[in-house]
Amino acid sequence: MSGTGRLRRFVARLLRLVPRTRRGRRRAVWAAVAGCVLALLPATWVWAAGSPRVRTVEDVPSAPVAIVFGAGLWDGEPSPYLAHRLDAAARLYRAGKVRVVLVTGDNSRTDYDEPDAMRAYLTKHGVPGDRIVSDFAGFDTWDSCARARRVFGVRQAVLVSQGFHIRRALALCGAAGIEAYGVGVPAVHDVTWYAGGAREVFAAGKAAFDATVRPGPTFLGPHEPGVERALAEAG
Repeated sequence: MSGTGRLRRFVARLLRLVPRTRRGRRRAVWAAVAGCVLALLPATWVWAAGSPRVRTVEDVPSAPVAIVFGAGLWDGEPSPYLAHRLDAAARLYRAGKVRVVLVTGDNSRTDYDEPDAMRAYLTKHGVPGDRIVSDFAGFDTWDSCARARRVFGVRQAVLVSQGFHIRRALALCGAAGIEAYGVGVPAVHDVTWYAGGAREVFAAGKAAFDATVRPGPTFLGPHEPGVERALAEAG
């Protein structure tokens, strides 16, 4: 059968699915609208939960800890998006808005170490090494928030991420028990930005599930006193 013939058969099958009565078509439209509304509810919740707490470096309230989320490495160095997050964290530290920086990212492979790359970048930009604490099991946003609260004992924080991600981070850290404000780092509206924004629509569903069920992180582990020790040394 030719390609045109297969296309006609496919269209004919689709048309057979269309209700033949006016009432049936009306019900189909309402079902489609309801499906769209349900699909967008998680994204709406993320936006509503996070937006009131988004600030800039200059006007964000002070907190003991800044939490910086990983955003990928390029040849072992922070990607441009991650570097911008780390720049904002360094500015927060220099401005006295935070006393300790918790860097959380992926170190699931020996050849991929986001937290150490983040630490090295921050020290090059003026943040003392003894004010930086590394979380090597921040495999996703929920894991980072849950571990910050349950493993590192963080109760108040400034979250640092790009604008398209910061609201989800705020919603999830709030669900994990952290009182937080967020700095939405500006970003060029390039392919990565649009891809990240699109990803957030789908990630909102998992975020709503995590916030409701509150599962344990991928790796919990024992309490780590790094944040407490760094805060004590910072006075």
